[in-house]
Amino acid sequence: MRFAIIALAAASFAAVATGALAAKPSPLTTPKPPAGTGLPNGQCFRSADIRNHTIADKDTLLLSVNGKATYRVTMNGACLAGAMSSDPIITRSPPGSPIICKPIDMDIAIGRNGFSSHCIVDSIVKMSPEEVAALPKKLRP
Repeated sequence: MRFAIIALAAASFAAVATGALAAKPSPLTTPKPPAGTGLPNGQCFRSADIRNHTIADKDTLLLSVNGKATYRVTMNGACLAGAMSSDPIITRSPPGSPIICKPIDMDIAIGRNGFSSHCIVDSIVKMSPEEVAALPKKLRP
């Protein structure tokens, strides 16, 4: 009986915490890019060049590429709702090319407790220096 009460309390807390994360507004100042948005020639990058990441909101991952550029990667389905920036990201390149230009070029998963949660990439855009400067310091990858 005691175990059931503790389990119920833990489940209630998790539901409230997840709901709070989902309801939290995005700190990003620009609207979410349209679905399918990819990078123009000259802005593509190699997956091996990703150096750091932060999670901006339940749908948005920010990537630092070679410490020189920041990319905004949006996901479908609130894939990042329970993730933290300290969770490792797992990237896989499609067969034949490690270059990322379009959402389909990116296979991302978030590693948590020995398991991975795969995400569907919706869009990828390179952020301008002004957009990066407008980010709260804790969100800069």
